Amino acid sequence: MYHFMTKSVAAALFFLAPFGVAWAQAPDISFFDIPQHIMGNGKLTARQMVTFIAVTAIEGDTGRAARLAPLYITEAHAEGVNHDVAFAQMILETGFLQFKGLVGPQMNNFCGLGAVSSTQTGHIFPDEVTGIRAHIQHLKAYASREPLAGDLIDPRYHFVSPKGKAPTIDELTGTWARDPQYASKIKSLLRRMYYSANAGL
Repeated sequence: MYHFMTKSVAAALFFLAPFGVAWAQAPDISFFDIPQHIMGNGKLTARQMVTFIAVTAIEGDTGRAARLAPLYITEAHAEGVNHDVAFAQMILETGFLQFKGLVGPQMNNFCGLGAVSSTQTGHIFPDEVTGIRAHIQHLKAYASREPLAGDLIDPRYHFVSPKGKAPTIDELTGTWARDPQYASKIKSLLRRMYYSANAGL
């Protein structure tokens, strides 16, 4: 379902970076720590997130990524969600914004909300901000018992019961998605995003 093509230069930097080849100076090792919890603060800047898509996915929509990245930071911060985790999940769910699954790009649905079959392809949101806000709210419903800071947008928020049933990335496997590797895929994306950022890409 998630088939990504990696540019040769980016691939080389990714594999060489852990061995110090790509560093202009010694990296901050703590930067590579993958977050365990969904709630919290992200590390990546909007530029770093957009650059990761640009150098990793040949068919990735970097123009759209440039619009979405700062919105993810703003919306995630408003609800206390780690924007790195949310953005990585978006990349996984949309296939680097290529939308080759049930959800189409015009739906502004960045996390597969309501997408279960060819007859139920998911919710449609009027714009990107609304779609991102729904994603963040749904993720918070899984990760926290705290009420939403903003007005409810997520049409499936009430279906998450109990609230806070999956506070960690690992617990998204079997709850958010049936894929037994779901959490591992998100963590892998986070790891690659952090390496890319530290490599100065």
